[in-house]
Amino acid sequence: QVQLAESGGGSVQVGGSLRLSCAGSGYFYTRFTTMGWFRQAPGKEREGVAAIDYDGSTTYANSVNGRFTISKDNAKKTLYLQMNSLKPEDTALYYCASGQMVADKVRGSEYNYWGQGTQVTVSS
Repeated sequence: QVQLAESGGGSVQVGGSLRLSCAGSGYFYTRFTTMGWFRQAPGKEREGVAAIDYDGSTTYANSVNGRFTISKDNAKKTLYLQMNSLKPEDTALYYCASGQMVADKVRGSEYNYWGQGTQVTVSS
């Protein structure tokens, strides 16, 4: 059974930083796997934030490019999201997800497995 578990969320002030982690278990990680971070704010649609392929290729949403960095540890099956220069509009529930042979890296429907989410709140 595949499980993804996020951690590292919290409350920070504008300009602060947080590092999210997503620990995976079960057989889901192959050379065709893409891991992604998504977020959903109240009243808004889910948004793809960043994604990383097995070979390390990355994709970022324009809204976070230059501020967020996605990385992973293949051996530990752990995904990370370093978030710097946080803004109030980054406030959301952040999810990690896993998919196979993902074409559109920020499209949630292409991902098979999802975590429960971790809350990030940025206050001014």
